Formats: sequence, C-alpha cells, structure tokens
Amino acid sequence: MDKNIVWHNAVVTRELRQIRNKHKSFILWFTGLSGAGKSTLAHRVEEILYENCCKTYVFDGDNVRHGLCADLGFSEADRHENIRRIGEMSKLFMEAGVIALTAFISPFHSDRRLVRSLVSEGEFIEIYCQASVDECESRDPKGLYKRARMGKIPEFTGISSPYELPEQPEIIVRTGSDELERCAHQVIKYLVEHGLISKPSEYEV
Repeated sequence: MDKNIVWHNAVVTRELRQIRNKHKSFILWFTGLSGAGKSTLAHRVEEILYENCCKTYVFDGDNVRHGLCADLGFSEADRHENIRRIGEMSKLFMEAGVIALTAFISPFHSDRRLVRSLVSEGEFIEIYCQASVDECESRDPKGLYKRARMGKIPEFTGISSPYELPEQPEIIVRTGSDELERCAHQVIKYLVEHGLISKPSEYEV
C-alpha cells in the first residue's frame, strides 16, 4: 500500500450510528448453489427487517455485476476478486450502521473466510441455503443448468466447478424443501436470540 495513503477516523462513528438506528450492524452472508433461493430469502429477510425500522441493503450477485464488478468475468481469479470486492463493500456498509445482506454463490472456503476475517467475531453471519443440485436444477429459473449441461457455461458451480460446503455456518436453512417464511423466520430468530435486533412484534422466537 502507498505510504501516502492514510486512514481517516470518522467523527460520526459506527457506534453512534447504531445508537441512532437502534440496532447493531453486521453482515448476513447467504451462500449456496445457483437456484438455491439465496436472493429470494435475502430480500424477504430484508423486508422483515425494513418493516421493523432497520437500516438494510441487499447485495445481489447479478446486480453487482452490472456495476461494481462489471469488469469481471467468471474465471476462478475473477470470482475470487468479485467476492473480495463484495466483502469490502459489505464492511463499509456495516461501518455505516447498515445491515448488509449478500446473496452470492461464493463457492470457495477461502473467499468466505476472507470476508469473515474483515470484521470482528459475531459480525459475519454465514447462512447456508441448503438445496441439492437436483433441487436447484429442477427450478433452474434462468436456464443456467441446462446450458451448463450442454457445455455452454464453463466452470459452472455444481456441474463443472465445485461448491465447497460451509464447514460451520451460523445458520443452515433448508431452502430446497422448506417454505420461504419458515426459512426467513429461522434467520430472524437467530438475530433476536443473539441480541442483534429487537424481536419483531409478529414473531414468536
């Protein structure tokens, strides 16, 4: 790093923002195969949090590649860089007092460990959206699995590139079999029980 680059400490701190927001800031990292329901679940959790006056933002895999990571392809190196950028951006949002929700396949242990290392213990909550390749392929909303089977998409996770299962995720949601509301409730329940948010009035935890 250039020696002329100096970190400037903010006058308005993260702690002050959290006090004003009346909730803590952290990263909810949804990981799983393509079609596992990561984006759907992340947006539903965000909706619940937003309805309860939480400051939130969802980083969606496709949306990010339209702008922040538009220069990246899908080589292994580019996929690593994609996750690194998202991790750094999520950290900045967290420092701003926002709950950052991310929906990325993020198939490699090393990438998820890297993002976890950027923040303090308890601030990175890994949520494994558990759904088998067969379950995801049966949905295949974008037709990606079909194209991957035909060899039109190289290095496709679950078909021609591995997905490394999370070793100790904070939450496992069975998005392949459970209904959306059940999965969302499971995430909210974790957040309440760990003192990260106040209990929403409509939720029994």
